[in-house]
Amino acid sequence: MRTRWISTLLAGLLTAVAATTAVAATGSHADERYVLISHAADSDVWWNTVKNAIKQAADDFGVQVDYRNPPNGDLADMARLVEQAAARNYDGVAFDIADFDVLAKPAMRVTAKRIPLITINSGTHQESEKLGAIMHIGQPEYEAGKAAGERAKAAGITSFVCVNHNAANAAAFQRCKGFADAIGVDARQSMIDSGVDPTVVENKVSAYLRNHPRTQAILALGPNSADPSLLALQRMGLAGKIYFATFDLSGAIIDGIRKGTINFAIDQQPYLQGYMAIAALAIAHEDDTRDPAVIIAKLKANPAFQARLKEYGLQPVYTNQGVSSGPAFVTRDNVDTVAKYAGQYR
Repeated sequence: MRTRWISTLLAGLLTAVAATTAVAATGSHADERYVLISHAADSDVWWNTVKNAIKQAADDFGVQVDYRNPPNGDLADMARLVEQAAARNYDGVAFDIADFDVLAKPAMRVTAKRIPLITINSGTHQESEKLGAIMHIGQPEYEAGKAAGERAKAAGITSFVCVNHNAANAAAFQRCKGFADAIGVDARQSMIDSGVDPTVVENKVSAYLRNHPRTQAILALGPNSADPSLLALQRMGLAGKIYFATFDLSGAIIDGIRKGTINFAIDQQPYLQGYMAIAALAIAHEDDTRDPAVIIAKLKANPAFQARLKEYGLQPVYTNQGVSSGPAFVTRDNVDTVAKYAGQYR
């Protein structure tokens, strides 16, 4: 009884502190409710694209969707939000595997109730399977980092600094490691734990470059690290002189690619991750299936989903284990084709 009372209290507290976006629905599926849980702090604007995606998926499939996250990005709070989702008996749950060990037990609470589970973004297909998820929708992070590093190596890069704004997320390190392995250096010796405060990020990047003047390249892991890193280079007179690669897109990143101060960005198509998660959960619930092949076949035949792919130029890669949403490289040659959607639908 005491355990049940504590669980109820925790659920209430998390309801009060979690940043929540609820999307209402009308139609024959209006009583169905799904939730997507991210690891992101409220300050992480990258997830706005995912929020746009789940809102559109809710409209297209006539269901209700909640978005929840730990306001400060605390992974223990995220784990409790997953537990809360299980307790609330959602019709389907999606979350990113920010830390497999932290989320394993909460995920078991979801699957033990036969609630369909989809993982997105961080993590691997193998980890997703271990958690009991139907499928994983995301970018293979190590492979994406390595592909970026191979581009840099071809340009003659032999040293870099990885500006890691989310060091608690194992997937973030995999990006750094892939890049480091490709150019033949040690990832941990070439990484800054920058945090997300723009001023702190800028100061740490500036200090690193002053102390390591032979650094040839910067790898940022998203707008939270790319935007202030670029500002640091501009103030040091190094913009365009240091090879600059980043994950994900923002207005500043698009502008940097156009100006040539950023060599390329790696687009993991976050809109695709959010939209497909809710669409796949809706299909799993309606057909009472956990077979990813069946769900993917239904998605391919769904007019609304196909319309979104065409509208935003999205390109999922279907595999036996789920869907790969990246990496797709945005360079000066193709930046204009995605610029109008950056930060909203790409």
